[in-house]
Amino acid sequence: MSLLSKLRCITIDVTGTLIAYKGELGDYYCMAAKSVGLPCPDYKRMHEGFKLAYKEMAKNYPCFGYAAKMPNIVWWKTCVRDSFIRAGYDYDEETFDKVFRRIYASFGSSAPYKVFEDSQPFLRWVRQQGLMVGIVSNAEYRYQDVILPALGLNQGSEWDFGVFSGLEGVEKPDPRIYEIAIERAGNIAPEEALHIGDSLRKDYIPAKSVGMHGLLLDRFETSDAEEWRKSGAVVLPDLMAAKEWLQNN
Repeated sequence: MSLLSKLRCITIDVTGTLIAYKGELGDYYCMAAKSVGLPCPDYKRMHEGFKLAYKEMAKNYPCFGYAAKMPNIVWWKTCVRDSFIRAGYDYDEETFDKVFRRIYASFGSSAPYKVFEDSQPFLRWVRQQGLMVGIVSNAEYRYQDVILPALGLNQGSEWDFGVFSGLEGVEKPDPRIYEIAIERAGNIAPEEALHIGDSLRKDYIPAKSVGMHGLLLDRFETSDAEEWRKSGAVVLPDLMAAKEWLQNN
């Protein structure tokens, strides 16, 4: 009996699995600065500043401020301001507000993202097999309401339900996010679900820990892929390979 015939649901990660960022973070921060007549911030310093600021915010206010009831825009405004300060740019309040509005609008649109060519066909194929598709992502509400639909990945045609950390108050690698997904799928048995992602720590291990099947994509030929395989994971290059694997196992 094939795995596909045993499954009732496939859950899937978003960034790195269905979509990827276009360009560099600095591109969007540069455009925002230029829009108010400022020179481009240094790309490397901006990238490092953002990484540190994001890590700090995620630690202090996880799930985009869910438990603290922090509005999404306030979470991001705090993070972006800290990113600039860490990179050496301390703008006055009025200037920063203009720069931030531009950045927030950009990352709440389809502009900074690209959809992998095999994403939409794969999701539609899964649903044509009679399976549910669930999105499981450490992302805020705009992914569900704005970004994925703007990229042509719509609830009802490409996916059935979403579990987004900013809306649930739990994030990967916490196994509870996968338990929520199983509940959303109709309280199916965990072994009737397969999760596809691009992180051993955030996707494969926690999904397997609740009894789901797991599959990892290595779209960017990461040096970690060999370790993933040694851990027992099935590692494939893309979703077309995943489709073929599902049809043959």
